[in-house]
Amino acid sequence: MAVRWLCSLFGKPFDGGKRMDHGGPQQQQHPMDQQQQSYHPQHPAMMRLYEVQKEVASLGPQVCTFSGLQNDREYKRLERDLTRLLLEVDQVDTEGKMELQGGRKRAAQEVEGLLRYLEENAKHPSRQAIEHLSTEARRLVDERVVAPQRSGGVAEINDELVEELQQLVLRLTQVKTEGRVPLRKARYRALTRLCAVQDVLEGRTQQQTLSLPLSGDTHEAVHCINQVMVKVSVARSQLVALLMGLSGRDSCAHLSRILTEMQVELDALDVSGNAAIRNYRKQVVEEINGLLKHLDLEGEGDDTRRYDLAHNNSIREIEAVRAHVHHLREGILRHCAMGDLGFRPKAELQSLLTHLDQVDTAKNPCIREARRRAVVEVQAIITFLDLREALARRQPGPAEHPAHRAVWMVLGSLSDLQAQVLGFDGKRVDKSYIILEEMLTKQLLALDAVDPQGDEMTKMARKQAVKFAQNILNYLDMKTDEWEY
Repeated sequence: MAVRWLCSLFGKPFDGGKRMDHGGPQQQQHPMDQQQQSYHPQHPAMMRLYEVQKEVASLGPQVCTFSGLQNDREYKRLERDLTRLLLEVDQVDTEGKMELQGGRKRAAQEVEGLLRYLEENAKHPSRQAIEHLSTEARRLVDERVVAPQRSGGVAEINDELVEELQQLVLRLTQVKTEGRVPLRKARYRALTRLCAVQDVLEGRTQQQTLSLPLSGDTHEAVHCINQVMVKVSVARSQLVALLMGLSGRDSCAHLSRILTEMQVELDALDVSGNAAIRNYRKQVVEEINGLLKHLDLEGEGDDTRRYDLAHNNSIREIEAVRAHVHHLREGILRHCAMGDLGFRPKAELQSLLTHLDQVDTAKNPCIREARRRAVVEVQAIITFLDLREALARRQPGPAEHPAHRAVWMVLGSLSDLQAQVLGFDGKRVDKSYIILEEMLTKQLLALDAVDPQGDEMTKMARKQAVKFAQNILNYLDMKTDEWEY
């Protein structure tokens, strides 16, 4: 619902002592009637409605960018203020006059519209999905990192944890926002925090492989650096807790001061003349800097340029590549339908992959997902061309293993189905989508039924064919998931 919080409540705004313009034809009236029905802006009812209009104009932007839930303090404040305005509008004495009643009605509609918009976004299924994924991420991080550190144990930071977080990031990027600013904002804020945690943990995974800390006997400054390393480990856990909303006491400003004090402490150490100790200190300083860069997320998401990506230059660049890919895909399918295999713009497609690789994502997870999806589109066409080329070159001999021949027959069917998938431009409810999905599943079952009979070449070919079929299914699923920036 479009919220018209900047619209005038009375058609055109007041202009000094001039009469309001209702719009529409004006009837000639007796001068006394005109005097009775024309209300000066100083009229108490008009003054009160005008004050409501100004409050609505002030609350409107806050409502339209609120990205929280119904139990949030800000939600309750906005709801309370809007309800108060609605009651005040209802209490305006219109004296039974049509003009005043119309102004009061428009004021009430504006306030009610804001209340509905506020509630709709807070209760929206996508907002609930964002909260569910955020809760899942908090539980995971709390169990593996925060809770063990608080109890004096060792955090379970490993590649498996990083991969689980990556899956949650991917699921968050796929939450649909229907273009609503509050939902975009909520998704972006959840993503930035989860990506920051992932970055911190990935950095820690790399640090664990270093031969640190050094022995305290090496240099008198090493003991101090070792102590700072212990503090950094504690600060890392505190940062993760802050980012995931698991810390009720600490704040970003407090943790920033602690990390800055560590830097000052390290800078004061005399490590001249010892390259190994200088490098050791440098590594610890770099790790502290890596933590500090994630402490500016307090206001992250308030800038609409970060989460409303319609005019983002990187997105425009990706969309330009996708338009080029669409043009090439149409040409390839048209030539294949005519049996012409001479049109193979693989070099051009490879250059588009290089172009996408150079797109600046500014560490924005939504831009990264947009780029990933564009890469998948290009790769799907390249694999289609590769398989067509392999099928055209294939010259089976009489000694070919029957199971191997069966795999190639399935690959031929998959190539035809992939052409249909590349050209598909519908939705999951479409009959053609259901048919494509069923036929691809049948090919997977056909591959599963192939018995290699111990032939290693057939085993490898079947494995590659299964992966190929699954990739086509995944691509079909991606084309129809209605993802948005």
